[in-house]
Amino acid sequence: MPDPDSSRTVGAVFWAFLRMVRSVVIHVFEGAKVMATGSGITTVFIAGSGFMGTGIAFLIATRTKAKVYIYDISKASLRKANETLEKYGRTSIDKKILDPEDVAEALKRIVSTERLQDAVYCDLVIEAIAENLEVKQELFKSLDEICDKKAIFASNTSSLSITSIAAATKRSDRVMGMHFFSPAHVMKLVELIPGFDTSDATLQTVTQFGNELGKTLIRSKDMPGFITTRLGLCLINEAAFALMEGLSTPEDIDQGMKLGYNHPMGPLELGDFVGLDIVLHVMEVLQEGFGDPKYRPCPVIKQLVNAGHLGRKTGRGFYKYEAKKC
Repeated sequence: MPDPDSSRTVGAVFWAFLRMVRSVVIHVFEGAKVMATGSGITTVFIAGSGFMGTGIAFLIATRTKAKVYIYDISKASLRKANETLEKYGRTSIDKKILDPEDVAEALKRIVSTERLQDAVYCDLVIEAIAENLEVKQELFKSLDEICDKKAIFASNTSSLSITSIAAATKRSDRVMGMHFFSPAHVMKLVELIPGFDTSDATLQTVTQFGNELGKTLIRSKDMPGFITTRLGLCLINEAAFALMEGLSTPEDIDQGMKLGYNHPMGPLELGDFVGLDIVLHVMEVLQEGFGDPKYRPCPVIKQLVNAGHLGRKTGRGFYKYEAKKC
């Protein structure tokens, strides 16, 4: 007869072996899942709590498990951002895009802060502040001294030179453009712009992260306006020239592009939506960057901006809007 003690010993060893195999299998499986989503970005610092920054924060929190810091120097702006995040959450629940539990969990991972020093914890910085090169350079220069050397810096600029922004840092190989579209948590496109020194590793990591966000990614060289801003703003500017020349009415110009080219919004409507001050600024960037008179801003846009008629946000632009739509 077999020794009972010996049988128990063999059994214990056998079950210990099975537990070890199970542990290894689980470890490998979990590792495979991490590799599949592979950017390795777990903490994101968003500089700027405006409409764009808030949308990016909501997107990242709901599409990944990353912790998100949303930074601003203004308490009022942060308070408004938190209200907007709650609104986005309710809308996502009402439209059955997200479950209430998922929204609650995502919002808990978004931290509002007035402390730039909180960027020390981040793997990725996404800048979404005013479209001003000097201001962006100053911000990135400060962040460069705070953040870990491995952290990647991304600018949401729609037109400014990524190479010039990166030059303000000591990590130009880890700086690139990541141009979202508004509202960031809804629009499917992200435009990636490597600067002159951007490394392949940085581009690969940001590309992986963009895929994790569920975005369609396109890549542009670091030229003024990149792809989308250059083409889109030129259409707005040319529509303004057509209006100035008396070619047609604003309504018919927009209707022609909507029905003839299947654009969801006409170019003059789009200009009012973007903000004519922004349109003017970008056209000036394009004209200066390329040195080509074809990018000269339409005088009508200049006049409207000088008059304070910036589009929807002021109640008047190419069109007039009711107060509730401003």
